[in-house]
Amino acid sequence: MAAGDTATGIAGPLEVLHAEPAEELIPRILALAEDHRAEGIVVGWPLNMDDTEGPQGRAARELAKQIAEACALDVRLWDERLSSFEADQALAGQLTRNKRRARQDAIAAAVILQDFLARGGPDAAPKPHDE
Repeated sequence: MAAGDTATGIAGPLEVLHAEPAEELIPRILALAEDHRAEGIVVGWPLNMDDTEGPQGRAARELAKQIAEACALDVRLWDERLSSFEADQALAGQLTRNKRRARQDAIAAAVILQDFLARGGPDAAPKPHDE
């Protein structure tokens, strides 16, 4: 998870959420959104390099749909390709391998959100129900 500011376009990592147990994931996402007074939620969308949506992309879209149905916030999908690579670059030379790995997902979330904010935000991103 990451939080960002639309006025500054800056995003920062919050924490890593685990998909299991599944029944706790969406309530935790919504609690963090409320804590940070979020206006919307951006879900990383793992597209294939040829811009198609594979099984992981469909799973991310389904999660985004469930989040959208559970709250009144604007939920959008955003291409997350190469975010882990950028996170690795940001963490290069810092921390031990295990600590770096633990922070990588949170840094990648911040990279995704910052890219979303820099490239037009909601106006440039599909909603999960868009096909």
